[in-house]
Amino acid sequence: MRFGEFKKTVKNLPVIKNGYLKQFARRKPSLNIQLKRWTKRGYIIRLRRNFYLLAGESATSVPSKMFIAKEIYDPSYISLEYALSIYGLIPERTTDITSVTTKKTSKFRNKLGTFVYQHIKESCFTGFVEKKDEAGMVYFIATPEKAVADFLYLNKNRFDKNYREILQESFRFQNTGSLNKRKFRLYIRLFANPKLNRMAEEFLKLGDF
Repeated sequence: MRFGEFKKTVKNLPVIKNGYLKQFARRKPSLNIQLKRWTKRGYIIRLRRNFYLLAGESATSVPSKMFIAKEIYDPSYISLEYALSIYGLIPERTTDITSVTTKKTSKFRNKLGTFVYQHIKESCFTGFVEKKDEAGMVYFIATPEKAVADFLYLNKNRFDKNYREILQESFRFQNTGSLNKRKFRLYIRLFANPKLNRMAEEFLKLGDF
């Protein structure tokens, strides 16, 4: 198959998934060889196994990393450090795209960056909203309160009894006064974890509240 033929078939797809590739099933062995060749030539970008993106002038649109994060590991939503950075709740700028998922914990590296996914149970997979990137493509991101709750839960093993000191000095939370206490407590309760409950109460005692 020539690249022009392949491009014509998938040009309107923001992300080329395994499902779309199945239409070439009769030519799959040769297609796999071509996909590797086109990746080396820079025609397409390999996001993970069986997930690709048209590159350069071949692309009709440029999806955001947040949209791609949703597409390559579903279900998931942006949370943790990346969301905290977006909301200004931590001072550091985060380059890795961090998400939570009901699937197993995973990490994918490609030319666009590193995409990190951490597992949470289904009963806690809530507290996110739908947004659109600059290209009008939908992605999901935790609310500020849920991003903090997810972060504390998934980092609870890094805390000893000096909860407030770790929150202030190691994680350097800021602008916490913008958070809704009631919503935060509701999300914390979903995890049903006594240690997390204690950590959350110390978090609420930080200066900005």
